Amino acid sequence: MKISKFLKIVSCFFCLLALPNINLMAQAVDFEKQKVTIALADEPPSLNSIKSTDQISFFILGHTNEGLLNYGKRNKLVAGVAEKWEVNDKGAKFWLRKNAKWSDGKPVTAHDFVFAWRTVVNPATASEYAFIMYPVKNAEAITNGKKSPDTLGVKAIDDYTLEVTFERPCGYFLGLMAFGTYYPVREDFYKAQGERYAADKENLLFNGAFKLTHWVHGAALKLEKNEHYWNKEAVHLNEVDMPYITADALARFNLFKDGKIASTGLDGETLKNALQNKYKIRKFSDGAIFYQEFNYREGRVTANIHFRKALQLVFDPNELVDKVVAVPGNIPARSLIPLWVKGVEDKFRKEYPAKEISVDIKKAKEHLAIAKKELGLTEFPPLVLLVGDSPTASKQAEYLQNLYKKNLGLDVKIDKQIFKQRLAKMSVGDFDLVSAGWGPDFNDPMTFADLFASWNENNNGRYNNPEYDKLIRIAQNSADPKIRMDAFSKMQDIIIDDVAILLQYEAGSVYVQSRKLKGVARRVIGADPSYINARVVE
Repeated sequence: MKISKFLKIVSCFFCLLALPNINLMAQAVDFEKQKVTIALADEPPSLNSIKSTDQISFFILGHTNEGLLNYGKRNKLVAGVAEKWEVNDKGAKFWLRKNAKWSDGKPVTAHDFVFAWRTVVNPATASEYAFIMYPVKNAEAITNGKKSPDTLGVKAIDDYTLEVTFERPCGYFLGLMAFGTYYPVREDFYKAQGERYAADKENLLFNGAFKLTHWVHGAALKLEKNEHYWNKEAVHLNEVDMPYITADALARFNLFKDGKIASTGLDGETLKNALQNKYKIRKFSDGAIFYQEFNYREGRVTANIHFRKALQLVFDPNELVDKVVAVPGNIPARSLIPLWVKGVEDKFRKEYPAKEISVDIKKAKEHLAIAKKELGLTEFPPLVLLVGDSPTASKQAEYLQNLYKKNLGLDVKIDKQIFKQRLAKMSVGDFDLVSAGWGPDFNDPMTFADLFASWNENNNGRYNNPEYDKLIRIAQNSADPKIRMDAFSKMQDIIIDDVAILLQYEAGSVYVQSRKLKGVARRVIGADPSYINARVVE
């Protein structure tokens, strides 16, 4: 899923706080009310699960809604709306629990999943996440306008039995059942809201552990326990209050220090403050990858491979991580596929090591000269680098601006935008370079690799390589792990050799948390962090 640049480093994340003053967190946590107060780095751009694409929206949706499956306390897949299931190479069948209800008390049925999934793949919806439905029979053909949405391979046998037919064998399909795009949506409510669906709290229905009860756009949100949730006895918190939305890590740290929020992530500067205050620090490797995405549209100099090679050869991810990001837990990126992803028998990157690129200023200038000649330019126009509006985003953008000016003589204009507007500009290609990040949706290299398939709407720069597309199809259409991983290995080489993107770092985070807040689950996959099983202790 799309990640707010540096959100995984500096937003509302957690660790234990070693602090003797038990009254400091009085506002942040409330034992009697079982209430916790946190801050968000950005407002969720869209709470329409059919169209949502970003980490912040899925964080909220992961608390207010639930799919057929969910993630449990140990981050293992557990029963959600479905109480049991069967799956084979041809498809899957799910039996829904009869006590699953929407927040208005009406039952969640198999028809709600059929409607939601058909709406996702309907070309009229223009869902950027339609591609994640492609394991379902006819999903891709429907998205491309070649078949009708009612031919999608999903059927309600009755109100509580859902049958799915696969387009091809899909070993990670059950993991998709916990992902937000596969959540149910009730047709009558959706159609009654029209264009207002998901615009405000009253334009939404919830079937998860919490419901959204307060939403002041750009300012605050509040979640309260959903009394109609089938597993409400396992939910200890009555309220998760988010009265602060700020991209400024220092502002969030001060809120934490003043006892107004229960947790916060740390960047390089606030980490120093936390250590000075003798707070206990915890690290978490969150599984995301960050990179610079190029624009390949006509007229963009970044579409020229020699231009991209020049940028690649002056960039050192080690320097970025050590001197600019400067937060423990982040590591230089060498591949689009992170170190933690599973391969055939072991981690993918152990079985298929990625190529390493060394800085070579002289060779970079040679490539830049070739690019200038091929593009017929006497000088390069200023590059527009689209980034988020946080201080950390600015710091990293300024580093790249200085790097390209110093080594290549290129001018870079930094276009800072709030998260929602940055996503909008990414979607329409209003950039030359954009700071981007992707968090995993399931544990398979495909969750990263197919980002740069030519048909993927999340391929914001419109990278198009027929050989890459061919390898994606091989990995999609085979159930043989070795064949699939061999294909991903070749894709890994293409990403580096073609400089499809400029790899930066695999994300980690450091954070502080009230010692009174227990049971917060950190997740590489799924809503992170999760408060569903959290509680406040005395």
